[in-house]
Amino acid sequence: MRHTVHRKKHTHRKNKTHKKSKAWGYHLMIDATNCDPAAIRSKKTIDKFARKLVKEIHMVPYGPPHINRFGKGKLEGNTLVQLIQTSDITAHFDEEHNNAYVDVFSCKTFPPKIAIKVFDEFFKPEKKHIRFFKRQA
Repeated sequence: MRHTVHRKKHTHRKNKTHKKSKAWGYHLMIDATNCDPAAIRSKKTIDKFARKLVKEIHMVPYGPPHINRFGKGKLEGNTLVQLIQTSDITAHFDEEHNNAYVDVFSCKTFPPKIAIKVFDEFFKPEKKHIRFFKRQA
């Protein structure tokens, strides 16, 4: 018995009311293990990192980097918040395991590879888990 498969030709019609959706924002997440212990504990190093990162990814800072050390026991460490005109850069440093958790979020595009390179330069992680998202509600 012979089977004949009829394939329907798919044509793509453009809906004039539908516009291609663009991302509202771009979000880079870096989870890094076994970073340089001295670097993640140094407010001066974290400050230099934030300033260089902003410059290298072509953002405009909105004020200086804010770096606060807080927490108790295992949770003690530095946290960075750098506002930029198009959103923010945040980082949390886990001193118990020498890990770092960095987020760069901006509605303006930026080169994630350069951001990762700057991070590596300052904190020298053993391993990294990188995620980059286009954000749209």
